[in-house]
Amino acid sequence: MTTSNEKFERYKPVDINKKHKENLSILDRSGLVITRAVGTMIAAILFTAIALVSLPAAIKTHNAIIIIAWIAQTFLQLVLLPIIMVGQNIQSKHAEALADEEYRTTKTTYKDLENLIRVNNQQLELLMRMTKEKST
Repeated sequence: MTTSNEKFERYKPVDINKKHKENLSILDRSGLVITRAVGTMIAAILFTAIALVSLPAAIKTHNAIIIIAWIAQTFLQLVLLPIIMVGQNIQSKHAEALADEEYRTTKTTYKDLENLIRVNNQQLELLMRMTKEKST
């Protein structure tokens, strides 16, 4: 148990999202810009249009392997990539919002606990003074 005279270091909460953004390199930032651009429904629509340009040529071959290859290699890769990224971006925004809320809650709780500790220390000191006064 600590006495009112002992000092101890309390962990102070930090905003991890802010700290993370501050530590990103130029390459990290450029990667984020590209990821944000590709991870949009506009990119998915654009990639769909690009993929559909080669569809008639694949169909004209009447070769099942070429048509399946077009679906797998062209359409799925070009179109699903940005759609999956959109979903991941939405999940990431939710996780960041959750982390921000948890940070604010932790910060508030931290301040509340500091006040409770201060009041508790004041009461302890008062009780110790009262005990000394009674014993003298």
